[in-house]
Amino acid sequence: MEPDLNALAVFALVAEERSFRAAADRMGITRSAVSQTIRRLEETLGIALVLRTTRSVSLTEAGERLYGQVTPAIADMRAATEAAGNLRGPPRGQLRLAVSSIAERFLSGPLLASFAEANPEVQIDITVTDEEFDIVAEGYDAGVRLGEVIEQDMIAVPVAGDERQLAVCSPRYLQRFGAPSHPSELATHRCIGWRPAPKVAPYRWEFAEDGKEFSVAVAPEITTNDMALMTKLAVAGAGITFGMEESFRPYIERGELVAILERFCPRFAGFYLYYPSRRHMAPKLRALIGHLQRRD
Repeated sequence: MEPDLNALAVFALVAEERSFRAAADRMGITRSAVSQTIRRLEETLGIALVLRTTRSVSLTEAGERLYGQVTPAIADMRAATEAAGNLRGPPRGQLRLAVSSIAERFLSGPLLASFAEANPEVQIDITVTDEEFDIVAEGYDAGVRLGEVIEQDMIAVPVAGDERQLAVCSPRYLQRFGAPSHPSELATHRCIGWRPAPKVAPYRWEFAEDGKEFSVAVAPEITTNDMALMTKLAVAGAGITFGMEESFRPYIERGELVAILERFCPRFAGFYLYYPSRRHMAPKLRALIGHLQRRD
């Protein structure tokens, strides 16, 4: 038998008030509606719960027992409803984000630091990961990924402008081995590759020529899942590596790395904050979206 939760709530209020009229007034309905609800509940259970007279309302033994059992559950539901309603107020609570490790601008520090300062009651919990998974099923409020890999049923808000990937190496490497003139020549060079996880093939480096995209399966001498290590190795002269321009930009500006094969490296849609729905959005997520838009 499926319980009628609304009828149980009405019964609990009648038991609490010991009055049909007082219960009706609290709910904003008629006394007749309360009476009919209690009658249907008794018929469903097959036992009397309330003793009615013209002057008073009391509970039967079965009614007392039911009231004692449902009261804690109803109190919990009221508390849960009140807590959920509080989410309509100022941004607060834990904001869980799953962010790609190469979302350099989002993870650089200033954006998140300024958001945290402006929203002191929001606790930001960030998992930096390149695994692809259902953020909703895993309990995340939102994620940050490249636009091309976000599911179409998600809502996406730009984090920054277009991006591009670059092949880079150190000036010392160029002096020793020279620069490839075409991506197809990378097979003869020392390369530092990236893989998302153990036992997964290294990432194929993606280029474009005359408007046509193609990828190159380099044979890296060193492979890792850590972009910071790839950059350090490239700066140290270990070989050519490939990644987001934003990650390499400070090293290029200092002369520690040199971009190569740039004419084969087109721009593409950058990173987006994505989430499942605009309906009843929590203030903490709405605040982050507003913060991103104000920084554009």
